[in-house]
Formats: sequence, structure tokens, C-alpha cells
Amino acid sequence: MLNFARGRAEARVPDVGRDVRWIRLRMLAMGGLLLGALAALLGRAAQLQITQGSHLTRLAREQYLLKIAVTGKRGSIVDRSGAVLAASAPVESVYADLSQLDPRSLRVLAGTLHLGPHDVESLSRRLDLSAQFAWIKRQVSPLESEAVQKLQIPGVGMVKESRRFYPERELAAQLLGLVGVDGEGLEGLEKRYDEQLRGHSAQLTTSRDGKGRELSRDAVNAPELAGSSIQLTLDRNLQYAAEQALAQGLAVTRANGGVAAILDPETGAILALAVGPSFNPNAVGEGDRSAVRDRAIADAFEPGSTFKAFLVAAALEEKAISPQTILFAENGSLEVNDWTIHDHKPFGWLSVPQILEVSSNIGAAKIGLLLGREKLARYLHDFGFGQRTEVGLPGELRGDLPRLRSDITTATVAFGQGLTATPMQLMQGYVALANGGRLLRPYLVDRITAPDGSVVDFGPTEIRRVVSAQTARTLTAMLEKVVQKGGTAVEGAVEGYQVAGKTGTAQKVDPLTGTYSADKRFSSFVGYLPAEAPRAVIGIFLDEPKGEHYGGKIAAPIFRDLAAETMRQMGIMPRPGAAGGAADLARNAISAGKPSKAPGASAKELAASSASDSFEDDDVPEEAPSSAGVPRVVGLPLRQALSALRAAGLSAVPEGFGCVVSQRPSAGAPAPQNHVVALSLASASAPTGDRGGNR
Repeated sequence: MLNFARGRAEARVPDVGRDVRWIRLRMLAMGGLLLGALAALLGRAAQLQITQGSHLTRLAREQYLLKIAVTGKRGSIVDRSGAVLAASAPVESVYADLSQLDPRSLRVLAGTLHLGPHDVESLSRRLDLSAQFAWIKRQVSPLESEAVQKLQIPGVGMVKESRRFYPERELAAQLLGLVGVDGEGLEGLEKRYDEQLRGHSAQLTTSRDGKGRELSRDAVNAPELAGSSIQLTLDRNLQYAAEQALAQGLAVTRANGGVAAILDPETGAILALAVGPSFNPNAVGEGDRSAVRDRAIADAFEPGSTFKAFLVAAALEEKAISPQTILFAENGSLEVNDWTIHDHKPFGWLSVPQILEVSSNIGAAKIGLLLGREKLARYLHDFGFGQRTEVGLPGELRGDLPRLRSDITTATVAFGQGLTATPMQLMQGYVALANGGRLLRPYLVDRITAPDGSVVDFGPTEIRRVVSAQTARTLTAMLEKVVQKGGTAVEGAVEGYQVAGKTGTAQKVDPLTGTYSADKRFSSFVGYLPAEAPRAVIGIFLDEPKGEHYGGKIAAPIFRDLAAETMRQMGIMPRPGAAGGAADLARNAISAGKPSKAPGASAKELAASSASDSFEDDDVPEEAPSSAGVPRVVGLPLRQALSALRAAGLSAVPEGFGCVVSQRPSAGAPAPQNHVVALSLASASAPTGDRGGNR
């Protein structure tokens, strides 16, 4: 009994050692867990601070800081007197933190800022990508800016930028060019001198609260970011006169486009360079894209008879000819290498001055052959053809000057066919003729002034001497006869001033057929005055005029009006009855070149050579109107018909191609009051006329 009770008592005694071990085990497990958690926390903290510290810092900053790229105020462009042609003004641009912007707010903004569907769609895609900064609309109007401020949309803010303005609107639009919304120059001088004009850029930082509202903004030192200012050689008043004269000329001739340029012959400075049609750079539409092109340097064409002045200058300089030289013009047809060169009207013996006066292609071809291929090519290169003028405008063409490998190429290039040149290249060449033989680089920029006041000056650059002063004076005397009675540009004469110049009417190549077009022309007149001491070289160039197309009839009158206004603005007084000047310097030499003693010339040839109403297909001289009624031109090719009508003091409006099949008024009828005869033409190949020869 006692033993049993002791056994039960012993059975109830707990195992203290085991309990202690269990408690100890649990404590160790808990400690291990705590240590593990602490280690994990320490590891995570190390990862966040060391491995990902910079990344997380950037993310944190982006939540309350926003960086916006801003550019300094673009430098202004002024004319030679300081009149502002291009300037920048501060305007508001709207941006948004897309991470804060609600899609519904975007729709409200789109309506307020008049955003297009494409812009809204683009921004919506960026919202889906959780992008942050985005421009909503750049350079908004004051009304739009005020409307956005009233909306108070979280994440939407505004910053000031510079917007380009052109206070003179269309004035010199192609020269000045365009600036994009990012402040980058896209065309014209804005593009060529973009680096100097646009100045520097900077990062603008703004801080925001949790709702995306702006709290503060960095200050920007605007003067330090500003760009340089540019002063041009352009004269605002002469530029306006040139643009007005060109616009009127384009309206009358219905030409596709044109150029009117005024250069200073002593320095090569461009005083005016008008291109038409023009556009308003403050609001460029889709329809203005073709007008943005600067035709003065980006269009190359066959110069035609304006080129003969350089030919004669080269031949005089090389003594291949003299003013007394007399050449036989083959009565209108010359065979060279199985090709035929034509004058529109047969000429007999012609002196060198008369070749320029009546603009004979055959006479010019013979002078070119006398001069020779190598010398002709060298002088044309020296006059600047086949090379860019480096005027300082983007997109300038070099033109095409072919290698003179045959007599026919030499002959046709001599009268301006088979090569191309820009209006600026022709102006550069005539500047050399006007200033005594010095080829100068045309230039537009007079000086560049940096924000710190430092100045970079530009000025005349003489490239080379092409011909002697004596040769230039002799040629000038010949070119004066072109605008006198019997010449091809009587309508280019300016009362009270002696003018020297040359007309041109060049056929254009049809890009579809690769042959010369029957009805597309490039008409021009380039001249300088006063001829005895030139102060201005003026060129008029018209692309595809409708109806009348001879340079002496449509380009020369524009030159006359612009030249008279130029002389008035320059303060150069007219001399009543002026007919001397450079012509007096070479009058005796030129008079000695009359064809009355031409060896072997028949009476018929002499009569043809001295006829004052002779003309070529390219250029038409002044003739007295006829009162004998409308001549019969049915059955004639268009050019012969135009010649017959011209001799009667009439012009024509042709319709169709080929030969004349009917005319209105009919032959023998009294001349109509408007002096215009309507011609209908039908299939016949158009003759090549004076543009080179039949191929």
C-alpha cells in the first residue's frame, strides 16, 4: 500500500529539465527570428541607401521637382539704319506633369487651347505610359493663357518663352526666313545664323506640392541667355520699293514668280532682294510652302542674252575682238558641227556693239569661237559661274557650267544656252562689269553684335579682278546702246540717267520631254546706273510670264520704275538730256566699228546689218507701231507670227501649239484698241529659234 502510493507520487513529479529545454528552444527560435528580421531590415536599408540610393533620390525629387528646358531671347535682325525686321517677345507656353493630369482635364485643356485631334491623341498615349513632363501647347495667345490660369488644373503650369515676330510682315520674308516653335531657325538668315541668334539654353526647376501645384521656381538671368543681334546691308525703303515694283510686274505679266535685286557695285552689299510671290512669316500656312523658297539663290535657269555681256568682256580683254571688229551674221543661219544656230531675223555684217544692240546669237557664237574654248571657260569661271556666290543664305545652287568640249557647245554657251545660273550669280557678274572689272562677294550681313557688346564686322570682299577697267568702260558704252533707240530695251531707259544693261528671254526646258518648251520663258533685264559712275546694279527676273514674254518688253519697264525710285532715294539727281557718261569714253572707238566698210559686204547685207528695227527671237527692240491694219499671220509658226505682229505694233494671246490656223481680228482689219490679236494654233513642232539650233 505504501509502495503503491509512493509510485503514484513519483509519477506526478514534473520533468523540470525538459520544460526548461523547451523554453530555451522557443527563446532561441524567437531570437533567431528577431535577428533574421533585423538582418533583413538592415540589408534592405543597405540596399535602399547604397545600391538604390541615387535612383530613389531621383524619384523622390521628381515627385516634387519638375525641370523645363528654356532658351534665351533670340537676337533681333535690323536693316542698315536699325529698323527692326525680326524680333522676339515673351509669350506663355503651357506644360503638364502627365503623372498628375487626369484624362478628363486633358479634354478640357484641348477645348480651351484649340488642340487638334492628333495632338490630343498623342498626349493621351503618353498618359497611358505614365510619362511626366510634356508640352501641351507652345506660345499660346494672351486669351488662351488667361483661360488656362482660370482652370487651375493640377499638374498644369505655364512658362515664358520667346516667340519670333516680323513687324514688317511680308517685307524681305524669304531673306529673313522662319523660326520653329523650339526657337530653331528653319529658313533664310534665321537658319544660316541660327547659332549666333538663338543664344543659350538653361534648365528651369519648379517645386510642387502633393497635388502638383507649383510652389516655387528658379530665377533665370535672361540677359546671359540672349542671342546676338544682326544688322543687315538691306535698306528697308529700297526693299519695299523693290517688292512693290516686282508685285506690280507679276500682276501685269502673270508670271509664276520673280526676283528684283539691287546691289551696290562698289562693295557688293545687297541693298534690296525681293522675291515674289511673298508670304507673311508671322502666320505661315500650308499654301505658303512654295513661296518660302528664295528664288534668287535657289532657282537656276538658262540666262539667255544677258550672258552676252560677259562673252564680249572676255573677248575684249583677250583682244580676240575690238569695238571695230565686224562679223558676218550669215543672214540668220549658221552651221556648227552639223547643228544650226539661228537669229530670228537675218543679219548681215554687224559690228561688236551692234551684236549686243540687236542681240545676235550668230554674232555671239562667232565671238565665242574666236575667243576659244579654254579662254571662254576660264573667264566664265572667273565671273563666278558654276560656283556658289557664298552670299550667306542656305540652299544656294552653284548652277551648271558645262565643259566646252566642242565648237557647238562653245557657240551656244556664248549666247547663254546650255548652262544655268541663279539670279544672284548674274547680279554678281554685272557688279563686276559696273565697278571696273572687280568680282566682289555679294553680302547681306553688315555686323553681328553679341550681348556683351562685342562686334564682328563684315564688309566688301574682292575675290579677283576679271577684266581691266578699260575693258569694263568699253563694254559699258556698248551696253548703253541696248537701252537707246534701236536697242532691245528702250523701255528700260530712265529719264535723266545714262543706263547700261542687257535683256534676256530664255526658253525653259520641259522636264517631261527634256526639250525646250514652246511657251515657257524666263525673262530678265539687268542694268546699272548712272553708267558713267554706277551707284546701283538692278536686276529683274520673271519666271514663266504669260502672253508677252520678251525681257525688253516686260522686265525692262519694271527696271525703269525701280531704278528711278532708287536714284531718288539715293539722292542722285537726274541730268536732263543725259546721254554722255561712259558712252563718251568709247564713242570714237565704237563709231569706227560701223559696218559701212565691211570687206566683201554686199549692199543687201549692209542694209540688213544697219536696220534699226532688226531683232532676234530672244529679245525685241523698240519699233514704231504700224497703221496698215492687222497683218496676215495664218500659216506662220508662232514666232514668225509674233514678229509680224510686233512690227505692226501689236501683241498676241496665243492658244495651242504649232502654226497659226486662225486669227482674230482677221488680216487687213483695223488694229484693235487693246492692240492684242488672238491666235489659234494647231499641231506643228515649235521651232527652236534663237535658243541654239535645230537638233
